[in-house]
Amino acid sequence: QVQVVESGGGLAQPGGSLRLSCAASGVTLGHRAVGWFRQAPGKEREGVACISASGGMIDVKDSVKGRFTVSRDNAKNMVYLQMDDLKPDDTAVYYCAIPNIRLAGCRRTEDLYDDWGQGTQVTVSS
Repeated sequence: QVQVVESGGGLAQPGGSLRLSCAASGVTLGHRAVGWFRQAPGKEREGVACISASGGMIDVKDSVKGRFTVSRDNAKNMVYLQMDDLKPDDTAVYYCAIPNIRLAGCRRTEDLYDDWGQGTQVTVSS
């Protein structure tokens, strides 16, 4: 059974940084694309970034481009979301998700992903 766990959330000031980590058991993360999603209070969940299994394809939501970076270390079975220059609008619960099929690339659409973590809260406030 696949289990996905996010970590690294917390409180940051505007302009600050956080790095989220995604770990998975029951699957070799290096064989899977990984998506990062977030859900702010009262809003629908949205795809923030994704990275292909090889790391050769990355897609990042326009509103976070230049501030958020997704990367992976397949040797450590980890995927990361580096968030810089954080803004109050980035406040949300952030989720890591994995599809149960192998893909050549990645997409930031929820229906592609089968296994989700429990989420980690990111709060940006002064």
